[in-house]
Amino acid sequence: MVIEKKGQKIVLTVAYDGTDFFGFQSQAGTGFPTIQETLENAVFQLTGERVTVEGSGRTDTGVHAWGQVVHYFSESTIPPERWKLALAPYLPDSIVVRESCTAMPDFHARFSAKEKTYLYQFFRNPTPSPFYRRYAYHVPYSLDLKAMKEAASLFEGSHDFRAFCASGAKVKNYVREIYSCTMDEEGPLLKLIVRGNGFLWHMVRIIAGTLLEVGAGKRRQEDIPVLIGLGDRRLTGVTLPPNGLILLQVSYARSGNQGAARL
Repeated sequence: MVIEKKGQKIVLTVAYDGTDFFGFQSQAGTGFPTIQETLENAVFQLTGERVTVEGSGRTDTGVHAWGQVVHYFSESTIPPERWKLALAPYLPDSIVVRESCTAMPDFHARFSAKEKTYLYQFFRNPTPSPFYRRYAYHVPYSLDLKAMKEAASLFEGSHDFRAFCASGAKVKNYVREIYSCTMDEEGPLLKLIVRGNGFLWHMVRIIAGTLLEVGAGKRRQEDIPVLIGLGDRRLTGVTLPPNGLILLQVSYARSGNQGAARL
């Protein structure tokens, strides 16, 4: 029996600094702050409603987002476009609702998504920066950017990515399609931007760790197809820390655009 929920389906595009949160998904009974629970509490404080916030993905502890998409049902009379401002007083400074609207009943923030774009940032400088420490992985040595760019492009296409998935992941299908995987320079930052139809647990962080080893001369760019084909997590790069990872954008129609949204 399906229970039809009442009210409008509200959709939010949310940005957050994940440093002080234990990921997106609520961890009831632990006392650990999460993005989902914080959003649900904000809705309750605003309207008195107990809602369930569904996200497009469950970002891990310490991972950030610029374009996380969530939805929930509300019987409130607040116009959809006003939720953005109405929730602001009830949220910490580390969480911002960028956009708010309504959606059709069959829309689902997670299952309706067609593609996602992640950004992993490296801060390249001999000296660490207090300004980038939350949002980029510090690399104090020089990198072969040309080799990294060539290696990144080899992740594109439909592949079995089990070698780039954390052990313990509860999935049956490891095949994902990467539409684009590029590396760009922006001042002291080196940016890995990966766009695809879905991602495995820690997949982008492992790709980033493997590409870092290519840049450091520890691997060759032509090793990438071999590693994908072998399917052995023990042979791929380290899982880089979460602070450099940002969920940049979630799209609900194939864009066909090789570029990506930027911060």
